[in-house]
Amino acid sequence: MMHKKALLIAFFIVSCNLLAQQQNLLSGKYPVEELQRILIPHDQWKPFPRLNERSEWEKADPKIMEAYVKAAESELNYDWPTIPATLSLLYVRSGNRSQYEAVSFKKRRVLGTMILAEIAENKGRFIDPIINGIWSICEESWWGVPAHLPTGKDYSGLMDVTEPFVDLFAAETGTFLAWADYFLGDKFDAVSPQIRKRIYNEVNNRLMQPLMNKYHGWMGKTAGGRAPNNWNPWICSNWLNFMLLLERDDAKRAEMTAKVLKVLDEFLNPYPQDGGCDEGPGYWGAAGASLYDNIAFLNLASKGAFQYVYNDERFKNMGRYIYRAQISETYFLNFADAAPRPGMDGEMIYRYGKDIRDQDMMNFGASYRRPASGSVGFQYFRKLFSLFIQDEYQKTLQKFPLPKDVWLPDLQVICARDKQGETAGFYLAAKGGNNDESHNHNDIGNFVVFYDGQPLLIDVGSGKYTARTFSPKRYEIWFNCSDYHNLPTVNGETQKPGVSFKATNVTYHPGKSPSFSLDIAKAYPPEAAINSWKRTVTLNRDKNVTLKDVADLQTANSVTQHFMTCYPAEILKPGELTIHYETKEGNAMDFIITYNPKQMEAEVEKIKLETEEDQGVLGNWGDRIHRVNFKVITPKKKDNYTFVIRKK
Repeated sequence: MMHKKALLIAFFIVSCNLLAQQQNLLSGKYPVEELQRILIPHDQWKPFPRLNERSEWEKADPKIMEAYVKAAESELNYDWPTIPATLSLLYVRSGNRSQYEAVSFKKRRVLGTMILAEIAENKGRFIDPIINGIWSICEESWWGVPAHLPTGKDYSGLMDVTEPFVDLFAAETGTFLAWADYFLGDKFDAVSPQIRKRIYNEVNNRLMQPLMNKYHGWMGKTAGGRAPNNWNPWICSNWLNFMLLLERDDAKRAEMTAKVLKVLDEFLNPYPQDGGCDEGPGYWGAAGASLYDNIAFLNLASKGAFQYVYNDERFKNMGRYIYRAQISETYFLNFADAAPRPGMDGEMIYRYGKDIRDQDMMNFGASYRRPASGSVGFQYFRKLFSLFIQDEYQKTLQKFPLPKDVWLPDLQVICARDKQGETAGFYLAAKGGNNDESHNHNDIGNFVVFYDGQPLLIDVGSGKYTARTFSPKRYEIWFNCSDYHNLPTVNGETQKPGVSFKATNVTYHPGKSPSFSLDIAKAYPPEAAINSWKRTVTLNRDKNVTLKDVADLQTANSVTQHFMTCYPAEILKPGELTIHYETKEGNAMDFIITYNPKQMEAEVEKIKLETEEDQGVLGNWGDRIHRVNFKVITPKKKDNYTFVIRKK
């Protein structure tokens, strides 16, 4: 008996230890004193070859380097612009954020391109333009963007330069400057010692000191308890870059690294075990992928002391999410603000897959090989890694995994297709969750249907970001609201935002005809008078997709079912709505949604795309968004609604 008791105690201790490790996977491994020991000292650290190590640079891909030189040559006469106050004020005056960002972002892209071009040539012809760029950026009052300034009279669209804080693009700016210093510091010193001195002082005062001495909201949970989103790992990845490159005091480097690890655990600890990204595939490149950036860079700075992270199952699932959310080569699952056709960083995905030993992910990343373009953007350091992996990357088999069934129980998302490894036929995805997820739309119970990898019933997704996008007016924007998703409006009420508006009784049944069921009643306010609303979507492979709603209402004044499509639709005969779908090749193909014409009457409306936010919808789908409304003729307190989506 005592032996069994001892075993139970031992099991409990081991379980607690495992849980503790899982909950602080990064910060729980090394105390700050140990970090100082394992981090390579600043004066010995060489993450990538120095400029004068030309034999090492010969190992970099020549086509990519040539492309950087060509791109930089086109900008040799670039007139580094100042950013006037009125450009920042546009955000509060008209809601426009893109004009400021266009100027700010281009300055950083040109600087990054010229740095790589000078590395490639090593002739000095880009040095003066680079110095001009550094000086121009250091003269800016604010390295971030107006959309990220606090609201209210204290700011009113302009930065308080006496109170620096760090947003996404301020952090990104520090990375550009830090790599300029690392690669070209000796050439700067030959011109003037003030260049590197200013880089350090500006980065230290604007970024490193605020990060160490001021709490930023992206570092932990929101006031409402929502876990941190992509800002956390994205900013941390840049923080590591500029801090480890520019800070010469090794004790300070260790202290800052320790804080980075604690902040990253605030992102990782609440992350679901299934690795599902509630921000969607379009944000995964700055969320789960940015966490990978942190680990890759830490390993570069410590001779692999963080390799253990690659064995963590949750971390592996975070990587796998990106191919699990793929619909076809072009389209990805775009619930919430995610883009339907996001860009894929193939080299980074390949590296992530290689480090977690996932061949499917490596093949997936290789499938997005593109010719060298000479373009750079944010996550600048990824370009450096990419330069030295091209031999193996170019030889890797290009193959999309396209899993037949995906079930993410924590995220409450199902994805299913007719055939494993193929886009041919039907694809179905649906979601549960709650209406306080990051980049949330009010969309509990929403689903999408694709055929042969092309959209049929869609999630419109987000539009162009303006001042309303992340403000209290967010749900005044039509495409964020449930009545512009594939969802019902009940007694005149739509879903509401907030963590309490959620799915319940979520179940998934795999098999030949996988189905997903949930009760969406709690996603609606009490005024909707819903006792329960059980929704079930089913993929009947090689046949059709069915939707069945079973409603139990307290009162039944009105019910309207909504469907969104990017094709014209019409009622050619009662009980059948025809959608004029178009194949990838541009050929016409009709699909039918069958319904009970005695129960519902259908109408089709073309959505007018007129606002600034709508410009993003136009970019994603073109001017062809249609909403189909199935209005219940005689609503009943208890009723069933069945729809079948099939090829004509």
